[in-house]
Amino acid sequence: METVGQIIRTKRETLGLLLRQVAAHLDIDQAILSKIERNERKPTKTHITKLAEILKLDKDELMVQFMSDKIAYEIADEDCANRVLKVAEKKVKYLQSHLIKTKL
Repeated sequence: METVGQIIRTKRETLGLLLRQVAAHLDIDQAILSKIERNERKPTKTHITKLAEILKLDKDELMVQFMSDKIAYEIADEDCANRVLKVAEKKVKYLQSHLIKTKL
């Protein structure tokens, strides 16, 4: 299973883009982008949006990978990680249906 960093690195290399080129588009130092690719640093949502555009990746799919990485790394060491995900899924469904009702 690939992480966001691995997806970014693979696509960047496939397109023949250098770290410095992509980093310049993101307005960050290439060392930061290198750390993102090695999963030593997390990108921001803004980075994800720009990376999807620069690397011609599906923005929604990259965002899903980004968010799932955040959640997975946060709870991976917990004994109750699977239960947490199940409860969180229920809460998300509740919140989404509640927000829809409040917007109507």
